[in-house]
Amino acid sequence: MKFVISILTVFLSCTGALSAQKTIEKPNVIIFFTDDQGYQDVGVFGSPLIKTPNLDNMAANGIKFTDFYAASSVCSPSRAALLTGAYPPRVGVPKVLWPNLPGGLSNEEQTIANILKSKGYTTACIGKWHLGDQQQYLPTSQGFDRYYGIPFSNDMSVNPESKVSKNIVFREGMILDSLREKKWRGKRVPLMKQDEVIEYPVDQSTVTKRYTKEAINFIKENQNEPFFLYLAHSMPHVPLYASPDFKGKSARGLYGDTIEEIDWSVGEVLKTLKEQGIDENTLVIFTSDNGPWTSKGDQGGSALPLRGHKNQTFEGGFRVPMIAQWPGKIKAGVVTDKLASTIDILPTLVYLTDAELPKQEIDGKNMWSLLSGNEKAKSPHRKDGFFYYKDSTLEAVRKGDWKLRITQNCVALYNLKNDISESENVAEANPKIVKKLQKMITEFDTDLKANKHQYN
Repeated sequence: MKFVISILTVFLSCTGALSAQKTIEKPNVIIFFTDDQGYQDVGVFGSPLIKTPNLDNMAANGIKFTDFYAASSVCSPSRAALLTGAYPPRVGVPKVLWPNLPGGLSNEEQTIANILKSKGYTTACIGKWHLGDQQQYLPTSQGFDRYYGIPFSNDMSVNPESKVSKNIVFREGMILDSLREKKWRGKRVPLMKQDEVIEYPVDQSTVTKRYTKEAINFIKENQNEPFFLYLAHSMPHVPLYASPDFKGKSARGLYGDTIEEIDWSVGEVLKTLKEQGIDENTLVIFTSDNGPWTSKGDQGGSALPLRGHKNQTFEGGFRVPMIAQWPGKIKAGVVTDKLASTIDILPTLVYLTDAELPKQEIDGKNMWSLLSGNEKAKSPHRKDGFFYYKDSTLEAVRKGDWKLRITQNCVALYNLKNDISESENVAEANPKIVKKLQKMITEFDTDLKANKHQYN
């Protein structure tokens, strides 16, 4: 009898452990994507004033990339690159998109959401979209089952032709006729659910908390099946807003308030994963869409010790903070200086889920060996280099420690290992390296423009 009780006890303890930590064949994936957050604007990346305990803890439990790159230094192209694994001109989104204007990311592109849906994932986009606000370009036409957020930058206006929910909430004296006017109403932006406007203008002081609540609900609803959550915070793009719980709390002013609230959001999501017993089945990535908007003064972020900022091909425009964790799969406490980019996320997820790569050519490469914390792993771009496009113009390339930047007939060569701030142009002393990198720029740009994705 004692033996039977003992076996039963073991059985119950085992089943209890299983219920507390569910196992899913395919990993859940969460990508946090902030807007205009500078390289330095995380505690673990050196911010002297902004407190980010949850992100710092995430780095301690996972991996921190010191040389991680967005594929553009402005919003729309950067987001197109992340979701397609390709440089922005290749997928037809080289510039920032504006409300109620033609264009967007073609819904014939294979996004991360499309690819993961093909493997049985439930998908959600929460937050900023900015890849076209007309019906055919919205997230629900790009592989996402659910959308909740602001369809473009939070300093823009509203598309007067937007679909409107019958239960729409109007604020600040707005009415339906106000929304339908073609008059530009800067900083008055809509909140959308699926493909309808549900609030106009949205109360931006609440968006970080509302995005977080929506994310938590999505996780809880889909905890038993694989899911992909793309949580693209609207902050810290100007105009800056923070909820009453965070406003006025950071030593870095309102900008710091927004980052500290985002850090809280990360913490709430990670806590939810743990409470639902799925943290060990979930890959979480945190990064930014491009460098800071330093022209905004204390309303913008910092890229120090990097040179440059948003809308430039200096490091400060492209190099962004990146932290990832996946307990048991990514080694804890790893810091890597190997180059990787947002364009590498799609092919890495393809590898992890045994999915198929898009039929059309992409530029990203599988970086799992590097992401997992393998000390012997190499940069996926060590042979081919990484390219910096400004709009449709290829201005720079990095290969290894060397970066060549060519603008308005100015040729500048930097050794980023010795000169992270790009302060010393060593082109004259290294003509062979300049010639080699110039050739790489010419050949790659020619090939890309000859092989842009084409759709009917």
